Amino acid sequence: MATALEHLVSEVTSLIGQSKYGDAAKHLQKSRDILSKNSGHLDTVLATLQPQIHTIAVAAVLRARLAAAVPTDSAIDTLHATVAEFVAVCDPEQLIHVQDAMCEMLEEYCRLLVTGGCPMRGIEVINSAILRLQAHNSSHHLTGAHPLLLYLCLASQCLKPAVALLDQQIMDVAKESEGVTVKQFLLYHYYGGMVYTAVKRYGRAHHFFKICISTPALAVSHIMMEAYKKYIIVSLLIDGKVGKLPKCASMVVPRFIRPLCQVYLDLIQAFQSGPESLSQYILQHAPTFTREGNYGLVKQLTSAQFKQCIQKLTRTFLTLSLADVALRVKLQLPKLAQQYLLNMIEDGEIHASINQKDGMVVFKDNPEQYNASDTLDLLHERMERVMEMEKRLVEMEEAIQKNPSYIHKLMGPVDEDMLPQPTASTSAM
Repeated sequence: MATALEHLVSEVTSLIGQSKYGDAAKHLQKSRDILSKNSGHLDTVLATLQPQIHTIAVAAVLRARLAAAVPTDSAIDTLHATVAEFVAVCDPEQLIHVQDAMCEMLEEYCRLLVTGGCPMRGIEVINSAILRLQAHNSSHHLTGAHPLLLYLCLASQCLKPAVALLDQQIMDVAKESEGVTVKQFLLYHYYGGMVYTAVKRYGRAHHFFKICISTPALAVSHIMMEAYKKYIIVSLLIDGKVGKLPKCASMVVPRFIRPLCQVYLDLIQAFQSGPESLSQYILQHAPTFTREGNYGLVKQLTSAQFKQCIQKLTRTFLTLSLADVALRVKLQLPKLAQQYLLNMIEDGEIHASINQKDGMVVFKDNPEQYNASDTLDLLHERMERVMEMEKRLVEMEEAIQKNPSYIHKLMGPVDEDMLPQPTASTSAM
């Protein structure tokens, strides 16, 4: 083992032994070069350290070791086991001081698993890491490991853990020193939008993409640009139009990102021009959509367009023949109209019945009376969530009102003429 590395390990373990966790974390942060230059000796260092006792040191050493690892590394199984053990037994008190280092380490770990073709192995480990990082906060706390779990789930096409994580309401975000950078925040919402899109929960996907493109920014972000493209497609899938950007959105989006997404902006016009125009446009720009990974999503616009046209018919007519439905929706055959209607009835998108004898469709009102016990349970759950959010907002408002910077800004500059002038008696004193 190199002398500089030995000296570093000795100093850090000594600081940890004295419970000077902050000093140990700062010392390791300043000595990252020593660890990276001695990557060949780090396995030996890891063998001498105990994760539950030397959490700060193990996090830094593991980060450097994983950064130097390659998919063909013969020790990849050992590294996976080491990370899993570390996450399971790390000391919560020490972890507070190295949350950013742990998130960086987990990022390298995920990179190794994905490039090695085994992303599913890390899902349980990252899930446990999220709970560890939330230990001093709550389950509503966004950590730097959240986007990593979504990344692994997307890479392995195992979306159930990702959906379970995304369905948890996020009410506060960790600081950059705790592992959540602007990039991590954007990736969480971008990956979240992709997960919800994959499971066809387009409303939630739209919400996540909207947050991503509304994040304050001073420069063009590739993540925001890709989110904007998917935001357009998902908006068309939902109701056939793209709404205005939120007022809080940065001017970077309309000035720089929109011109880079012209193909997708023209897609809006093609969608609204009818099925033939849309099909021709998709075929014409198929190479672009395929290269950017959006072709499968764009192809769904064709069926979405027909479904939206059928939904408009339910608001206009009580009965129609299958032939009339096909004609008004611009489908080639009544059988295709019947298939669309049956699928939409099964999915609960419309309420109708089809008379097979005379080929007539009867559109009906929603039979749901919202008086079942399940509905009341859902209402109770939503009310509890709203009350919890209101409580959190009150706490945030109180914290802001007590913030010295806010108070100083609220009071404004103090005019010297308004200050009390010394009297003769006070001057004599």
